Amino acid sequence: MEEEEVAFDEMASVQRLHELKLIAPDMTEQGIFSEERIKNHVARGAGITLLYAPERVDETILGELETLAKEAGVLSKMQRMQSGEVMNCIKGHQSENRAVLHTAVRDFFGEENNSGPAKEAAAMAKIECDKLKQFLSSIGDEFSELFMIGIGGSDLGPSAIYYALEHLLIKGRKVHFINNIDPDSLALAVKGADLKRSLAVVVSKSGSTIETKTNEEFLRSKFKAAGLDPGRHFIAVTGEGSEMDDARRYLKVFYIWDWIGGRYSSTSMVGGVLLGFALGFDTFWEFLKGAHAMDQVALREDIRSNLPLMGALLSVWNRNFLGMATLAIIPYAQGMSRFPAHIQQLSMESNGKHIDRRGNTVSHRTGMVIWGEPGTNAQHSFFQLIHQGTDTIPLEFIGFKESRFGDDYTFEKTTSQEKLIANLIAQAIALAIGQKSNNPNREFLGNRPSHLLIAKRQDPFTIGALLAYFEHKVAFEGFIWNINSFDQEGVQLGKVLANKVLNRMPSMKSASDPFPVADAFIKHFGDV
Repeated sequence: MEEEEVAFDEMASVQRLHELKLIAPDMTEQGIFSEERIKNHVARGAGITLLYAPERVDETILGELETLAKEAGVLSKMQRMQSGEVMNCIKGHQSENRAVLHTAVRDFFGEENNSGPAKEAAAMAKIECDKLKQFLSSIGDEFSELFMIGIGGSDLGPSAIYYALEHLLIKGRKVHFINNIDPDSLALAVKGADLKRSLAVVVSKSGSTIETKTNEEFLRSKFKAAGLDPGRHFIAVTGEGSEMDDARRYLKVFYIWDWIGGRYSSTSMVGGVLLGFALGFDTFWEFLKGAHAMDQVALREDIRSNLPLMGALLSVWNRNFLGMATLAIIPYAQGMSRFPAHIQQLSMESNGKHIDRRGNTVSHRTGMVIWGEPGTNAQHSFFQLIHQGTDTIPLEFIGFKESRFGDDYTFEKTTSQEKLIANLIAQAIALAIGQKSNNPNREFLGNRPSHLLIAKRQDPFTIGALLAYFEHKVAFEGFIWNINSFDQEGVQLGKVLANKVLNRMPSMKSASDPFPVADAFIKHFGDV
């Protein structure tokens, strides 16, 4: 951990970038979007093209951002991460002190980082993949529905991927997500389901997540009420040796490990069981190939062709030098509707940190607020603020040349898909160049940065590559800021306090007020 560790504000490139921000290019200048600029601001890898001509950068700034990446040693850190070194740690302070090896669970395709911990982790993950393939073959068509019980990273990533690839759903199969302790979530999922032909996948690494445990027992009660043995319908995805690692209670148990954070776990069995059942094992395997391909792109020494590193550098430029606090993720694809929510957790849980890797309070800004919705709906919603509001909000657009189903319609000489892509391109241009007008109500200031991630189609390989792009982008940001992007202590305090409140709830209920929220708050506030 000592190697290449430099505080963000101590790097010479940071000081130089603070100077360069004063002369950053103005995207509203006449002729700035030349053919040469557009061609020179492109990166390609794993079937994805990153177009960043609308960002407020020029060759001098890009050169200094490359220097920043080198000063921070980010490529070495990425290599060390993928090789299995302990990267989840805070020097001199108690921490999780673990390797970060989500890349190992898709490291099966000929370019393995096959040494030491990474090789061992990949071998363990391959065993689980083989178990899944055999299990799916053994159940055949016995089951037609699946309940996915998880929360946070055990739900957001897998559900985002499922919806992105839902067009490949095996005929006759259904998936229900139970991701909230709200009892309405489960009641709605169960309504109309055929429990006799249903599986339930319960995901918890520790086996002790209170929301997941509660929902599991709630769903088990539904199976029992229908005269069914839950042990013949429930599947566990958990850590080996956890309280859920029990073959008597589960039809099948799949393993995950402490070197995979929940928000990085979609390519493990956390996503694998769901995707394999709903879409087929071959689809899941192709998805892993795409993620692995982007893992290799993230190791490229040529920074201009390293897509996730370029994405991270653009975010750092916008955040730390141009002073932008949020990033909108806008996929121009309805199937990607849950991707912004997944990226929100991935980024904000990873880089929402105020101390560095030595436990010192940082003097610079770290993670951005991530949010977004699909276009073109978003254009008719919050884009008013993005275009003419007082805050500049950078955007990360996602688009595909082809639609998922290939079912399109030509109206007024263009297809729906062509109209969709035309809107994406138009928004990026409009945000950058703006519009002058004698009527101030119709003036657009412009100079609002964005970049585009473009691929041919929404297939399993591409979705895997996009997932890994965002995983590595977030990791590179953390490497540059010198923070630990792999723990999540910030989610623990609320859990502890919730348990204290829960322990007192039974004694506070009365016939007149069975749900004493105000009293609970007042009585607990002083001593929690």
